[in-house]
Amino acid sequence: MRKYGSAALLLLVGAAVLRVSLFSDLYLRYVQAGLRPYLIASGALLALLGLVRGALTARAAQEDFAGADGHGQRGHGHTHTGAPRVAWLLSLPAVALLCFPPPALGSYSAEREEARRAEEFVGTFPALPAGDPVELSLAEFGSRAAYDSGYSLRDRTVRLIGFVTRDDDGTWYVTRLRVACCAADATAVKAEIRGVRAPEADTWVMVTGVWHPRGRLGSAAAWPPVLDATKVRPIAEPADPYEER
Repeated sequence: MRKYGSAALLLLVGAAVLRVSLFSDLYLRYVQAGLRPYLIASGALLALLGLVRGALTARAAQEDFAGADGHGQRGHGHTHTGAPRVAWLLSLPAVALLCFPPPALGSYSAEREEARRAEEFVGTFPALPAGDPVELSLAEFGSRAAYDSGYSLRDRTVRLIGFVTRDDDGTWYVTRLRVACCAADATAVKAEIRGVRAPEADTWVMVTGVWHPRGRLGSAAAWPPVLDATKVRPIAEPADPYEER
């Protein structure tokens, strides 16, 4: 079986990639939706290479057997080849991804994310759509709360979606992670929630409420933005848990 180690490893990795990209939406936990075709192509290519490698190995074994002596014994000059046994450890990550895909980044990643945001300038934002509540991404809510000199959030009811994170002092936030390419470059955006008891950390929620102004626009005191909540409802984790930058 050692001779088939490289073929099995290629098949495992290919199957794992196809498992998260072709047969489910789990790839959205790691990369942007636009990268799905490349993941599918990569997984299919790895699986194909594994099949080809296995076929070539089997063919070589048949030729070796055909060249054996009349008793089915290999010639004394034959040398056993194949990957060392320790190489099978390389299959463990592929098996783990295939059987137990890790969850999307959550509160731990968000809490470790430092507040590093590109410099923005206070200015007037476009008007919000008519009708309440208006659903906003956390990034848009935060930008309008901290930088909109037209105060478009004033007297409007908004709806935010994200997962729950907490500070040690009991303050809690609805949080979302933003990605430009993949989970490795994720940064956190959040809004402080007041007036409603916090659910368990990492619970996905839909929060409805009104903006609570604080601090001077563009200052550190204006961040993170605050929402006086009137309703918090637990929801299922979205298929795509991240916000795009």
